[in-house]
Amino acid sequence: MKKQRLALLFACLLIIPAATASAQDFGIMESAETINQGNFKLRANPMFLFGKGFDSDVGVAAMLGYGFTPRFDLEGGVAIYDGVTFFGANGEYWVLKHAPIDFSIAFGLHRRVGDQTADYNGIDLTFLPGGHVSPNLEVYAGLDFAFEELGVPGNFKTVHLVPGLEYKLNDSIDLLAELGLGLNDSSRHYFSGGIAIYFR
Repeated sequence: MKKQRLALLFACLLIIPAATASAQDFGIMESAETINQGNFKLRANPMFLFGKGFDSDVGVAAMLGYGFTPRFDLEGGVAIYDGVTFFGANGEYWVLKHAPIDFSIAFGLHRRVGDQTADYNGIDLTFLPGGHVSPNLEVYAGLDFAFEELGVPGNFKTVHLVPGLEYKLNDSIDLLAELGLGLNDSSRHYFSGGIAIYFR
């Protein structure tokens, strides 16, 4: 019953109205571990943007992924803000597995569209170390880059240092929270908390 209430709470967070033209995209919202082979993952998380001289804003992201091998998964999804929508996909490879510190690299592509932005293509690159501090709790600290330019990626970029945690409620549900610290002028700070549901 508690798990159902928690899932309902996160679902309610997703309907908060969004409002920003200078949005970040999806967040990292995962540990260095990839999706188990043969499993699907559905993730949803609100994005709370703040700092860098802009008003605080809210958006929502949702991703669907699949584990292709014990070390590789693919995810695709959408992030929605007021007047700005991101569509994207990424592949993550688990480079160091079951070491004292796990480490993965994710490479992705995204498209930004909307009536409050020009249309942009983008490239995403994430370096993600992390590890277990208990059987159910993982912590991570990602370095996340996004490159954008009208037509061809390259000029505009955001850089975030992203500490976060992933807590395993059971074999099917994880809770996640992270803080994105913008490291350059074009990078808004953000906070996100969400849920990931795994199924075959």
